[in-house]
Amino acid sequence: MAPPAYIISRVADPVFALAIGIAAAAVRINREEKEKGRTTQQTIEAARRRLGFPARS
Repeated sequence: MAPPAYIISRVADPVFALAIGIAAAAVRINREEKEKGRTTQQTIEAARRRLGFPARS
């Protein structure tokens, strides 16, 4: 039986995949929000409010 093939390592591969997925989602959301005429900063502030983080002063 052949050993499993890992790109980085057994532990790092899933972490890497999650990071790539989150980054891809962030890029897509930002692109769609820009098409609606919003800035990146407005998008970040809306996400912070939605997730319940306190507003920055």
